[in-house]
Amino acid sequence: MTGRTTENDRPGTPRGIRETGGGHEPQGHGPANPADLPRNHEPDEDHEADEGREVGRARRRKEDARLVTGRTTWTDNIQLPGMLYVAFLRAPMAHARITRVDTSAARSRPGVVAAFHGQDFAGEQGSLPCAWPVTEDVVIPDHPPMAVDEVRYVGEAVACVVATDRYAAADALEDIEIDYEPLAAVVDMAEALTEGSPKVHETGNRAFTWRFSQGDVEAAFRDAPVVVDRSYVQQRLIPTAMEPRAVVATTDGDSFTLYSATQIPHVLRVMLAMTTGIPEHRLRVIAPDVGGGFGSKLQVTAEEVLALLLTRRLGRPVKWTESRSEGNLTVHHGRDQLQRIRLAAERDGRLRAVQVELLADMGAYLMLVTPGVPLLGAFMYGGIYKMNAYDFTCTGVFTTKMPTDAYRGAGRPEATFAIERAMDELAHELGLDPVEVRRRNWITHEEFPYTTVCGLTYDSGNYEAATDRALELFGYDALRAEQARRRAERDPVQLGIGVSTFTEMCGIAPSRVLGSLNYGAGGWEHASVRVLPTGKVEVVTGTSPHGQGHETAWSQIAADALGVPFEDVSVLHGDTAVSHKGMDTYGSRSLVVGGVAVLSACEKVKDRARELAAHMLEASAQDVEFADGSFRVRGTTQGRTIQEVALAAFAAHDLPDGVEPGLDAETTFDPENFSFPHGTHLCAVEVDTETGGTVIRSYVAVDDVGFVVNPLIVEGQVHGGIAQGVGQALFEEAIHDVEGNLLTTTMADYLIPSAADLPEFVTARTETPATSNPLGVKGVGEAGTIASTPAVVNAVVDALRPYGVHDVRMPCTPERVWRAMASGAPEGFGASGTLGAFGAFATSVGSDAAGVSEGGRTSGGPAGFEGGAR
Repeated sequence: MTGRTTENDRPGTPRGIRETGGGHEPQGHGPANPADLPRNHEPDEDHEADEGREVGRARRRKEDARLVTGRTTWTDNIQLPGMLYVAFLRAPMAHARITRVDTSAARSRPGVVAAFHGQDFAGEQGSLPCAWPVTEDVVIPDHPPMAVDEVRYVGEAVACVVATDRYAAADALEDIEIDYEPLAAVVDMAEALTEGSPKVHETGNRAFTWRFSQGDVEAAFRDAPVVVDRSYVQQRLIPTAMEPRAVVATTDGDSFTLYSATQIPHVLRVMLAMTTGIPEHRLRVIAPDVGGGFGSKLQVTAEEVLALLLTRRLGRPVKWTESRSEGNLTVHHGRDQLQRIRLAAERDGRLRAVQVELLADMGAYLMLVTPGVPLLGAFMYGGIYKMNAYDFTCTGVFTTKMPTDAYRGAGRPEATFAIERAMDELAHELGLDPVEVRRRNWITHEEFPYTTVCGLTYDSGNYEAATDRALELFGYDALRAEQARRRAERDPVQLGIGVSTFTEMCGIAPSRVLGSLNYGAGGWEHASVRVLPTGKVEVVTGTSPHGQGHETAWSQIAADALGVPFEDVSVLHGDTAVSHKGMDTYGSRSLVVGGVAVLSACEKVKDRARELAAHMLEASAQDVEFADGSFRVRGTTQGRTIQEVALAAFAAHDLPDGVEPGLDAETTFDPENFSFPHGTHLCAVEVDTETGGTVIRSYVAVDDVGFVVNPLIVEGQVHGGIAQGVGQALFEEAIHDVEGNLLTTTMADYLIPSAADLPEFVTARTETPATSNPLGVKGVGEAGTIASTPAVVNAVVDALRPYGVHDVRMPCTPERVWRAMASGAPEGFGASGTLGAFGAFATSVGSDAAGVSEGGRTSGGPAGFEGGAR
């Protein structure tokens, strides 16, 4: 995979940090004086930001020197005196009662120190937490870290062995005897809701139903000239971080330390204290360098809880590291939704209303944010488009599969896929170009800030500029002409063109909004900044990076704000004893919330330094200005560097009355709004109609993520995101058989794209600064994933339009493409035994006769869904 970056579409657009005088609070909404900010430039390693600024400079990440050479500490590298190793025995069937467990033979093995099963922990292991009870009547079953009486998915922990080395522990698992009484598996979501279905839990298989409605949807559909009704499958995905999960737990008597490859050390500490009963002030959580997460490490896992219980029992350090096959079984999965989306539109293509119905597979239990994930997309099915009415209903369903939870984008990719696929279908039905139907519906740049039908206020954006730039780079008109020529010639390799114009809500999140959605925590972030006596700077952040480059970006922000060299800034993170307060990293929140907290703390430091500098200069603080790392009396050459002030603050020999020694400050920042990055992604594919093989020929992404702190980091995030989105579109799927067995347990079975499978990405940016934060930044970590999947699938379907194909179920493998083309319709949804009952609505996805109507008459509705305007 390679990438090529073009110049920004808006040369001269400002970005960076503006000196805000004596105040540390955000000055208005966004940068107030663009002329004071550094200008755009290319993400060139050697390019210096204008005026010597760091923000805007494409620096290589300072942390990469240790990460890519292995000179760092991953959790599995940790070695402690007397360390023991843990191996877990996992349930071999999806649903069964445990009738007998005997660990005696395992305990007699050489090197084995102990062996336990669920009953041994029944009185102390508690229940793994769900922090998002989305409705008052949501069903949250007890979720023991180790199964006691019943197993509900393949891979659930049922016993463990603790030994002096990991191989002895793994070998001893063979000697544990467990008898099971098989129970019926529940694999199909639609069937799970039918009367007489086997139950995952005694309460039934419905976890919740959540509805959100705005405007008169029924009236909008009643006499709509055009109604498009489509159903899509969001297949189950398995996160595949480079570093497997790993845990080390140790104790010194009444205090405990847990090292974990986690995204959320602060959240984890709180939740572990609540779950295990260990007092929070006696528990330290450390996330060493973490090799990727993508949401899969945004979790409180059974292994983390059990590691603490084991070290408490044995009084010795214990370590567990998962294998890749173990990870495929037991890391929480992503996506897995059945979507029905209906559009009501005028004959000219303008939208009246959107209606969405979801079935969302929760798996066997509700984990940390499981029920909230599909609801994060609830406000985004309208995308960038204007309409007068909207209705969304989601039903969470229990099945005997590994629980789902957050995976890169968490609800937003699913929403964007549905609306962008449906907009292509609307364009096809009306004989319009897919770009044109979007132009007729999107919010224009003059209309910002714009409050959507869902109640979100999009603060800024320019969809026209991003799309025009993407079309230019893509050569859209020339490709359409080539496509027409190849169709006329009946070329066996057909060209398809896919469009995706998207926005997302990220920068999770204003605490008040989270509270209104019944989430169990806030969305603030904390930072502290201290200028040491020698003038060096330490930034302590509550964010917890696992590949995002925070050490570099935060150093750039602090260097500009304080006027110190980039090399003089260090960033500390991931240890609750060092960073005592934080909400961690997920939801493209780190820069938008955590980076702004760093800036605010720097401004407070300057406020304190200004007062001391004024005292040193025998001047009024109001007459002292700060520039280029020095405080000067306005209109004179008298000044003191921030390093001189820091040393004076440390010595404390001559401080003004009421001024404390030291030069440090902290901030807890709670955003006032989400951030709304957007962009246009265009994809051209070539589909071999004889084999079904699909090759991405070209891919253009023009994203608008507000002001850019480090273009090189942005490019990396976009490239990685696109790769994951392409993976869902063409390669990845977790497949279960009818008994609930996961069939894709290894990297040989679960296909992810390699660099050889991906094209050169052409990327560019437009920049409309966010108005809700003083940096003007927007999130970027999930943008590529959100936009790319519908762009690719729209391209595949576009290539197959002459064959009567209107959908191909993801992943668009050669077999599925070939079958869809051969039948003139997509592959049925009953494949692999995973969606059997849902197959009743297969015909509603992909023929002119199903799902599109004139005069408001609609045909084709998915089995398993009830209600909705028809």
